[in-house]
Amino acid sequence: MKVKVINKGKNELPQYAHKGDAGMDLMADFSHPETIMAHGGEWDEVRQCFILFSGGRAAIPTGLYTEIPKGYEIQVRSRSGLSIKNGVFVLNAPGTVDCCFRGEICVILANISDEPFEIKQGDRIAQAVLNKYQTIDWEVTTTLEQTDRGEGGFGSSGV
Repeated sequence: MKVKVINKGKNELPQYAHKGDAGMDLMADFSHPETIMAHGGEWDEVRQCFILFSGGRAAIPTGLYTEIPKGYEIQVRSRSGLSIKNGVFVLNAPGTVDCCFRGEICVILANISDEPFEIKQGDRIAQAVLNKYQTIDWEVTTTLEQTDRGEGGFGSSGV
């Protein structure tokens, strides 16, 4: 599916690593580090990287702007290697880039490790997956069909 994209960053466009992959890697772009929104991190001017502190979170820019077809979204998901090896993950996973959004795609990363995490220009920080969705038309009612589960939630099926 064709998706229009403007790349204002220094990186190549995201690509699929393997044939058949659902996600393509999004890369950090620090062309304008002053735009980073951070709570627990800082731009290191000397090393030219962003340091995400332990317990910190930050919106990391990608330099990408998209025009997604109606009925689709881009889901922004964690990279499994960053999560397990470094304790760094997409905080609002999956993050949603709506079809009507025209701003820069940023990735909200969180660091739950005990160590600061260094993010450099071009580092692969998340995955982007194109997803079809349907919108909801609410049907107001006073009753719902009964099921075996009923209102059981949060651990109702056991450990």
